[in-house]
Amino acid sequence: MANFISIFRIFVMFFAVYLIYTTEGNAVSYVWALALTIIAFALDGVDGYVARKLHEESKFGALLDIMGDRIVENTYWILFAVMGWISILFPLIAITRGFITDTIRSAAMEHGMTPFGMQVNPVCKFITGSRFMRISYAVAKVLAFVLIIAAKIPVCPNRDIIWEIGYWAAVFAIVFCVVRGIPVILEAKYLFQDKKDA
Repeated sequence: MANFISIFRIFVMFFAVYLIYTTEGNAVSYVWALALTIIAFALDGVDGYVARKLHEESKFGALLDIMGDRIVENTYWILFAVMGWISILFPLIAITRGFITDTIRSAAMEHGMTPFGMQVNPVCKFITGSRFMRISYAVAKVLAFVLIIAAKIPVCPNRDIIWEIGYWAAVFAIVFCVVRGIPVILEAKYLFQDKKDA
């Protein structure tokens, strides 16, 4: 059930993106896209809750959750850049960071570690795996994506203010993205120590 929710949220997001991309400036479509975007991000919390409640937690589920996160967030970054709303640097940074960290985390899983449990240093562990940092990063992304879409709805009041907050939330989210990736890169060496020493 939890894995189904993880996959379903991707399709919800794709429909939201389709509405934005194919009906540029249409207020009704953008309102629907905004609602679907909120649902897609809400489901990210629901799949984890369901997995814990139904005792469906697994390495595959964790991997599927990360994959879903990457697809959803990268699609929005790319869409916003294609629409000319943000710089191309946003998706380039997010995608590059994702490829690097996810490759390292795949190696960690081969060593029997969980994607967020590979850190050795307590500070690195806090930055990448703590509930506080993960939720803070998720909130920054959701705030950025929701406000950027809301600011593009023609009938939205205070569009300029909403856009400004959304844009700076996006900047914060990208900085957060890089900061949370650095410990994964720094501690990747521990994954290969055993093979080296053997």
